[in-house]
Amino acid sequence: MAIPTLLTVKQFNQKHPAFPVGGLRHRIFYAKDNGLEQVGALVRNGRRVLIDEERFFSWLTGRPAA
Repeated sequence: MAIPTLLTVKQFNQKHPAFPVGGLRHRIFYAKDNGLEQVGALVRNGRRVLIDEERFFSWLTGRPAA
């Protein structure tokens, strides 16, 4: 099992500037409605939310994660 790349919202934005922090936070807030939570793209550790990079992009493109 490969270790997933988990990034904070700020780290994700720095690595992928096409996704602004505000837009990411909006998607996280509505994660139950938009499907991000169902695909497992978000990992919650206390108050911190981490984004699983591979699952986020598979959700975005509509392709299943490897």
